[in-house]
Amino acid sequence: MDTKKVLSSLCYFSIFFAGFIFPLAVYFATGDEETKRHAKKSLLSHLIPLITTPIIIIAVFYDFTKIQDTIPAFTIISIIVLVIIWGVVVIWNIVKGVKVLLAE
Repeated sequence: MDTKKVLSSLCYFSIFFAGFIFPLAVYFATGDEETKRHAKKSLLSHLIPLITTPIIIIAVFYDFTKIQDTIPAFTIISIIVLVIIWGVVVIWNIVKGVKVLLAE
Protein backbone atom coordinates (compact mmCIF):
# COMPACT_ATOMS: atom_id res chain seq x y z
CA MET A 1 0.00 0.00 0.00
CA ASP A 2 1.18 3.49 -0.85
CA THR A 3 2.22 5.67 2.09
CA LYS A 4 0.61 8.73 0.54
CA LYS A 5 -2.75 6.95 0.33
CA VAL A 6 -2.57 5.75 3.92
CA LEU A 7 -1.60 9.20 5.20
CA SER A 8 -4.35 10.86 3.16
CA SER A 9 -7.01 8.44 4.39
CA LEU A 10 -5.79 8.80 8.00
CA CYS A 11 -6.48 12.51 7.67
CA TYR A 12 -10.14 11.67 7.08
CA PHE A 13 -10.27 8.91 9.72
CA SER A 14 -8.67 11.20 12.31
CA ILE A 15 -12.14 12.51 13.14
CA PHE A 16 -12.24 9.53 15.51
CA PHE A 17 -8.88 9.96 17.21
CA ALA A 18 -7.18 13.32 16.65
CA GLY A 19 -9.76 15.79 15.41
CA PHE A 20 -8.36 18.63 13.37
CA ILE A 21 -4.81 18.33 14.76
CA PHE A 22 -3.71 15.37 12.61
CA PRO A 23 -4.76 16.86 9.23
CA LEU A 24 -3.16 20.15 10.24
CA ALA A 25 0.12 18.41 11.10
CA VAL A 26 0.03 16.41 7.86
CA TYR A 27 -0.67 19.55 5.83
CA PHE A 28 2.43 21.30 7.18
CA ALA A 29 4.67 18.21 7.31
CA THR A 30 4.16 16.68 3.88
CA GLY A 31 5.59 17.86 0.61
CA ASP A 32 3.20 15.88 -1.61
CA GLU A 33 0.50 18.04 -3.17
CA GLU A 34 -2.09 15.23 -3.31
CA THR A 35 -1.69 14.51 0.40
CA LYS A 36 -1.87 18.24 1.16
CA ARG A 37 -5.12 18.47 -0.80
CA HIS A 38 -6.67 15.64 1.19
CA ALA A 39 -5.36 17.08 4.47
CA LYS A 40 -6.95 20.44 3.66
CA LYS A 41 -10.29 18.86 2.73
CA SER A 42 -10.38 16.75 5.87
CA LEU A 43 -9.34 19.71 8.03
CA LEU A 44 -12.21 21.78 6.68
CA SER A 45 -14.67 18.94 7.24
CA HIS A 46 -13.40 18.54 10.83
CA LEU A 47 -13.86 22.25 11.50
CA ILE A 48 -17.52 22.33 10.41
CA PRO A 49 -18.89 20.62 13.53
CA LEU A 50 -16.22 22.22 15.71
CA ILE A 51 -17.49 25.68 14.77
CA THR A 52 -21.22 24.91 14.71
CA THR A 53 -21.37 22.99 18.00
CA PRO A 54 -20.74 25.96 20.34
CA ILE A 55 -23.14 28.12 18.38
CA ILE A 56 -25.91 25.54 18.60
CA ILE A 57 -25.22 24.82 22.28
CA ILE A 58 -25.56 28.52 23.06
CA ALA A 59 -28.81 28.56 21.11
CA VAL A 60 -30.06 25.54 23.07
CA PHE A 61 -29.49 27.20 26.43
CA TYR A 62 -30.86 30.57 25.39
CA ASP A 63 -34.59 30.59 26.13
CA PHE A 64 -36.46 32.76 23.64
CA THR A 65 -39.90 32.22 25.15
CA LYS A 66 -39.15 32.76 28.85
CA ILE A 67 -41.94 30.29 29.70
CA GLN A 68 -41.25 28.18 32.79
CA ASP A 69 -41.35 24.37 32.83
CA THR A 70 -41.44 23.86 29.06
CA ILE A 71 -38.91 22.73 26.51
CA PRO A 72 -38.91 25.19 23.61
CA ALA A 73 -39.21 23.80 20.11
CA PHE A 74 -36.07 25.73 19.16
CA THR A 75 -34.06 23.67 21.64
CA ILE A 76 -35.25 20.39 20.16
CA ILE A 77 -34.66 21.60 16.61
CA SER A 78 -31.14 22.80 17.53
CA ILE A 79 -30.23 19.44 19.04
CA ILE A 80 -31.55 17.61 15.98
CA VAL A 81 -29.56 19.89 13.67
CA LEU A 82 -26.40 19.30 15.72
CA VAL A 83 -26.81 15.52 15.55
CA ILE A 84 -27.41 15.70 11.78
CA ILE A 85 -24.32 17.87 11.23
CA TRP A 86 -22.10 15.50 13.22
CA GLY A 87 -23.58 12.44 11.52
CA VAL A 88 -23.10 13.82 8.02
CA VAL A 89 -19.51 14.89 8.73
CA VAL A 90 -18.55 11.53 10.25
CA ILE A 91 -20.13 9.57 7.38
CA TRP A 92 -18.55 11.86 4.77
CA ASN A 93 -15.10 11.39 6.34
CA ILE A 94 -15.49 7.61 6.43
CA VAL A 95 -16.57 7.52 2.77
CA LYS A 96 -13.73 9.81 1.66
CA GLY A 97 -11.15 7.86 3.68
CA VAL A 98 -12.24 4.57 2.14
CA LYS A 99 -12.29 6.08 -1.36
CA VAL A 100 -8.74 7.35 -0.94
CA LEU A 101 -7.55 3.94 0.25
CA LEU A 102 -9.23 2.12 -2.63
CA ALA A 103 -8.20 4.60 -5.36
CA GLU A 104 -5.63 3.39 -7.82
